[in-house]
Amino acid sequence: MHEVVKEYYGKTLTGSEDLKTDACCTPDAMPDHIKPILGSIHEEVLGRYYGCGLVVPEAIEGLRILDLGCGAGRDVYALAGLTGENGSVVGVDMTTEQLEVARRHIQYHADAFGYGAPNTEFLQGYIEQLDELGLQDDSFDLIVSNCVLNLCPDKAAVLREAYRLLKSGGEMYFSDVYADRRIPAHLQADPVLYGECLSGALYWSDFLELARAAGFVDARLVEDRPLGIDNQAVQDKVADIGFYSATWRLFKVPELEAGQEDYGQVATYLGTLPRHPQQFALDKHHPFSSGQATPVSSNTLQIIANSRFAAHFDLDTGSGTHKGPFTTHAQSLPFDRQATPAATGGCC
Repeated sequence: MHEVVKEYYGKTLTGSEDLKTDACCTPDAMPDHIKPILGSIHEEVLGRYYGCGLVVPEAIEGLRILDLGCGAGRDVYALAGLTGENGSVVGVDMTTEQLEVARRHIQYHADAFGYGAPNTEFLQGYIEQLDELGLQDDSFDLIVSNCVLNLCPDKAAVLREAYRLLKSGGEMYFSDVYADRRIPAHLQADPVLYGECLSGALYWSDFLELARAAGFVDARLVEDRPLGIDNQAVQDKVADIGFYSATWRLFKVPELEAGQEDYGQVATYLGTLPRHPQQFALDKHHPFSSGQATPVSSNTLQIIANSRFAAHFDLDTGSGTHKGPFTTHAQSLPFDRQATPAATGGCC
């Protein structure tokens, strides 16, 4: 399937307009602080964008970031503009044509952001085999990926490599496509369905198992939307399978437990994250209002305490007396079946 993907993204697709679904499209709702950064990105890079979400989490200034499956580099350059001259972004992709576009504009973007030297680098290789690219263990603060994991034959290897490369307390923040059931083998072999990010999509429950096996014990869902399929031939092939674009955050925090235990912990958000003075959402189910003491599970407290968000919270570890389990992990479909107004819209 590597060769199928190389052919589809290197030669079949000449731009975003060639796509047959809205899987590889970012929703129209774009945070204001990102718009000027995207406005600075070279039009050739923007024209070869195939992501399915916005992979820009909070508080990334000065971070060392890795983009898995970076393509022509749109997200690399957006992150490079936001992490600042003291941060850096490394992009990895296997497709020669995409990387040629990305590398052509390294100096262009350094000049556009007013940097004395570029803070970006592009490596060619497979994201299942990052150990072959000379990347050191525990060397990245943040790993992102945008609609790429579904294209990898060995998804477990990608997650294991991501865990290895992250620093303790680091985060994998990524958007991808998921299915509400396992994809039949004959559909997985269809090159168009695979290239359109559909037939390689994981059953969401299998994803959670793979993440736990890699060391990411407590995956956190940030946002999701059902995918629209505009091509009738594609729709006929997938029939009743439901597909969803979802953004997850996975933290490398070894102290996390398999369950969500309540020991009376409390987290109070200080309102100090830029652009989040009133409220900060750690994930879809954990919004924090500024100045309000919020009961949290032991896992949520450990994620905050061991990540870059620690300085933005007052944390109370509780009495140590067990009060019962939190029931935050749904056993049924975790995604919304209906698109919200902010989650609709076609390709950027």
